[in-house]
Amino acid sequence: MNTLNEAYKAHPITLGDIIPIDFSSSPSLPDSHSWSEPVHDDDDDFSATSSIPIIDLKDPNAQKLIALACENWGAFHLKNHGIPLDVTEEAEQELQRLFSLPAEQKMKALRSPDSASGYGNARISPFFSKAMWYEGFTIIGGSSSHDAKKIWPHDYQTFW
Repeated sequence: MNTLNEAYKAHPITLGDIIPIDFSSSPSLPDSHSWSEPVHDDDDDFSATSSIPIIDLKDPNAQKLIALACENWGAFHLKNHGIPLDVTEEAEQELQRLFSLPAEQKMKALRSPDSASGYGNARISPFFSKAMWYEGFTIIGGSSSHDAKKIWPHDYQTFW
């Protein structure tokens, strides 16, 4: 398999795995979404007080550090990436605009069970016994304008 979409076609998930849960109707965290705290050995490098790695892209080992951060943490913070602050602020505003929409509007760009692109839950969700308190909008291979047009038919240009 060469692409994520090919992998997803080979391992599709059901629509129920994709549709996000409406937490606004729940007065407390459902048991289905309650995760226990991670257990760490005393000699573990990742103590409960650790924070995600900060990686300097000017570091000659940045590529290796990113790989290790992904393997061990699943996240990292980048510095010296060269992206202007106004670009990141605009992206954050558009994400806020997207995720503030009513669920029925976001569902117009619901990802299909055999795709990685579109709106929905994390594709890794079925591999865990507990559900994730998560919604996402995945963009792969130029799909952003196609999915944005579904959500904002007359005002999608600023999203991408």
